[in-house]
Amino acid sequence: MTGSQPGSRAGQARDLQRGRVLSAVDRQIPDLVRLSETLHANPELGWQEHRAAAWTADYLSGHGFTVQREYLGFPTAIRAVFGTGSRRVGLMAEYDALPGLGHACGHNIITAISCGSAVALSGFAAERDLTVELYGTPAEEGGGGKIELLNKGAFHGLDLALMAHPAPVDSAEAQPYAVSHHRVAYQGKAAHAAAYPEQGVNANDAFLIAQLALGLLRQQLPAGTRVHGIQTRGGEAPNAIPERTEGRWYIRAETLDQLGELEERVIRCFEAGALASGCELSMTPESEPYSEFRTDLRALELYLEHAESLGRSFDAPPEQATMNRASTDMGNVSRIVPAIHPYIGLGCFPAANHQAEFAAHCIGEPANRAIHDGAVALALTALDRLAK
Repeated sequence: MTGSQPGSRAGQARDLQRGRVLSAVDRQIPDLVRLSETLHANPELGWQEHRAAAWTADYLSGHGFTVQREYLGFPTAIRAVFGTGSRRVGLMAEYDALPGLGHACGHNIITAISCGSAVALSGFAAERDLTVELYGTPAEEGGGGKIELLNKGAFHGLDLALMAHPAPVDSAEAQPYAVSHHRVAYQGKAAHAAAYPEQGVNANDAFLIAQLALGLLRQQLPAGTRVHGIQTRGGEAPNAIPERTEGRWYIRAETLDQLGELEERVIRCFEAGALASGCELSMTPESEPYSEFRTDLRALELYLEHAESLGRSFDAPPEQATMNRASTDMGNVSRIVPAIHPYIGLGCFPAANHQAEFAAHCIGEPANRAIHDGAVALALTALDRLAK
């Protein structure tokens, strides 16, 4: 444990601070749980989180925050501010869901944690020279909402940026991959598959060849890289040569630099499909690449202290804690301001993120405890990290 000795004046001040944060979060818990469960029951995809953004904005305005809706021109982004201090702390709320899986990454919990923490911190704004800011950030699941906000000036100048993400078990340090997201399409020519097959240019063949090339490439890929995706359109009828095929593919690496090198090799695999089949290839980025994460080590140390004081344990076997390798656009934020992105456990392993089973665990008592503990630990971390 770090910090002041028990019984000292500084220790007593920290105990008082902890008690105030606990009380502030405890008072909110019924409303925070209601917010989380409402989001969970009404999942919205990236850039379409209109109700989620409105509910989050309403919650914060109800606690005295000044809320900018449609922040920086993005219909589902918000910025809520309390205080006018010189030291700025930013909490990140994510509220987009996954296609077909709903809140199987627990973004409903993230929003509740960040709201609870922001409100708890608002009680210290005047005496601690703080400006407390909460950002509702759209489209984390592949759309790069935080990157779009960054490019328009959001987050710059924050003294600390924080969020906590649900996972099967607690894992303090985010170690996400850098990632790029691509939409892939092949354009061929339709023809009757039995009567005039020689007139067709088979776009499904192009995809099959590309995936075969990718499968062979994986044997030579460096450790710590990933290439994976889905074909979203493979043709319209079995008796018609597929004229157009489409897919979505992710490329992950340890750093943005390594990602750039890997992308060149992956693109050549897709080009091989076009060359062999005679189709035309188009590859379109879905967002700017997500960065690896740069953790503020002092803030991480403080988070560990406060989370453990709440009964959180960080000694799960490594194979249960691999969620901290998932990519996030919070990595891009961490490149410009000090940041942490711990994972807060729901105690549900082997159910894990992006599974229907995990979505089921994102409401209920363990989820509610995660909301409480995450809000308390983030608030205490911010107060200690920004103490003068």
